[in-house]
Amino acid sequence: MAAAGAGARAKAAGALALALVLALAGANSEGDALSALRRSLRDPGGVLQSWDPTLVNPCTWFHVTCDRDNRVTRLDLGNLNLSGHLVPELGKLEHLQYLELYKNNIQGTIPSELGNLKNLISLDLYKNNVSGTIPPALGKLKSLVFLRLNGNRLTGPIPRELAGISSLKVVDVSSNDLCGTIPTSGPFEHIPLSNFEKNPRLEGPELQGLATYDTNC
Repeated sequence: MAAAGAGARAKAAGALALALVLALAGANSEGDALSALRRSLRDPGGVLQSWDPTLVNPCTWFHVTCDRDNRVTRLDLGNLNLSGHLVPELGKLEHLQYLELYKNNIQGTIPSELGNLKNLISLDLYKNNVSGTIPPALGKLKSLVFLRLNGNRLTGPIPRELAGISSLKVVDVSSNDLCGTIPTSGPFEHIPLSNFEKNPRLEGPELQGLATYDTNC
C-alpha cells in the first residue's frame, strides 16, 4: 500500500512538473513574441522599459494583461508615442483578445500572421501610418467584434473574407486609400457608410449579384 501511495504521489508530482514546464514554455513563447515587438519599436518615452526579456513571465510588464493562467490576453499600447512596425511573431499570442496600438506612428504592413489570433475581439490600429493591404487572413478571426483601421495609408480592396465574421460589429476603414467597392453582406449590412469615407478610390456599396467588382483596384 505504501509503495502504491508513493507511486501515486510521484505520478502526481510528475504531472504537476509537466504542467509547470508547459506553462513556462507558453510564457516564454509569448515573452519572445513581445520581445520581438519591442525590438521593432522606437520608444522615446521609455514606456516599455519594464519589458525585460530575461524575465520568464511577461505578465509583470506594464501595458500587458494576462489571465489566471499567465497567458497574455491584452496589449494596451495606444497613444504612447511609439513608432516602428508590427512583427509576425504577434501571431503567436494565441490567447490575445485585445490588440490596442492606436494613435502612434506605426509604419509598415499588417502581418498576415495576425489571422492566427483566434481569440481576438478587438484590433485597433487607427491613426497610425500603416501601409499595404488589409490581409485576407484577418477573415479567420471568428471572435472579432471591433476592427478599426481608420486614419492610415492602407491600399487595395476590403477583403471579402471579413464578411464571413458573424461577430463583427464595428468596422472603420475611413481615411485610407482603399479601392474597389464596399461589401454589403454579413456584418457589413449594418456598418454605416461614414466608416468608409475619405477613401478617394473606394466606390459605393456593391450591388448584390454583380458579376465583377474592384475594377478600379
